[in-house]
Amino acid sequence: MNISEFAEYAGVSKSAVSRYFNNGYLGDDKREKIEKAIEETGYSPSISAQAIKTRVTKLVGVIIPKLSSESCARITEGISQVLYEHGYQILLVNTANDYNKEIEYLDLFRQNRVDGVIFLATVFTDVHRSLLKKMHIPVVITGQEYKGFSCVCHDDFGAAYALTELMLHKGAVCPAYIGVTDDDKAAGEARHKGFLKALADNDISLDKHNSVTAEFNIDSGYSCAKKIFSGREHPDCIFCATDNIAAGAILYCRENGIKIPEDVMICGVGDSKIGAITAVSLTSARLHYKTAGIEAAQMLLNSIGRASNVPKIMKLDYEIVERESTNR
Repeated sequence: MNISEFAEYAGVSKSAVSRYFNNGYLGDDKREKIEKAIEETGYSPSISAQAIKTRVTKLVGVIIPKLSSESCARITEGISQVLYEHGYQILLVNTANDYNKEIEYLDLFRQNRVDGVIFLATVFTDVHRSLLKKMHIPVVITGQEYKGFSCVCHDDFGAAYALTELMLHKGAVCPAYIGVTDDDKAAGEARHKGFLKALADNDISLDKHNSVTAEFNIDSGYSCAKKIFSGREHPDCIFCATDNIAAGAILYCRENGIKIPEDVMICGVGDSKIGAITAVSLTSARLHYKTAGIEAAQMLLNSIGRASNVPKIMKLDYEIVERESTNR
């Protein structure tokens, strides 16, 4: 099927088909007709790849969930380092953890001229999935593993497992968990599963009162620690899904005469700067965020200009950094 035949099938002009495959502006009605025709015919002209190669913009869209996040800043630093070295500029957008904003910016980049997108993902909704399938430019997802797309992620399960085992092997028998929503497949679900697997492998049970869900901040960690310690049986170790949450838990313990690590051990994930300046220095899992940004940018560059790409998954390892909060 040539471009004229495809255009007739789709019910649009040849120029509309050309604009679609060259990332040009196109109204939603025509774009939907073309995408429907592609699904029905499997049409993918070889000229598409050549057009992209000869009309690159040297612009890459980068979508991050939180501008003030240390982990996001480190990932963005890695992305910028690689892209700037190759003559690219980034269009950085901050969604403030608003899923609707993520969708809005994905669609914006889909319809406007950028050569690719790096998406620091948190939660995937059905709308995310639908929109990602329609992207006609390379997309690399960072921080999450998502089937069908190239991804750079961390071993969140392994990090949570190792930290929990560390505390259990130091004598903890009454654990607690302060996590984030399991809708977040990395920081939420994977770390939660790693924590629970460590308990199961050590024949340790978890009191339901000692498992709570927090937001990604210190205040929420403080509130969740308060809730846990309001129960009849106080935990002797707390796994926190992030260092910020752990910092809040440490603050609560300090203000209420709970000694760390004598009364309770606490650990977090991320090895952020805040963990080194808390009242008791925090044991954490070091995740290589800048490296993730570097690898994501390189992965994207390797995809730009190609008619098709086989999705690649890169999972980065972690390091356990033991400090005072578990030093029994």
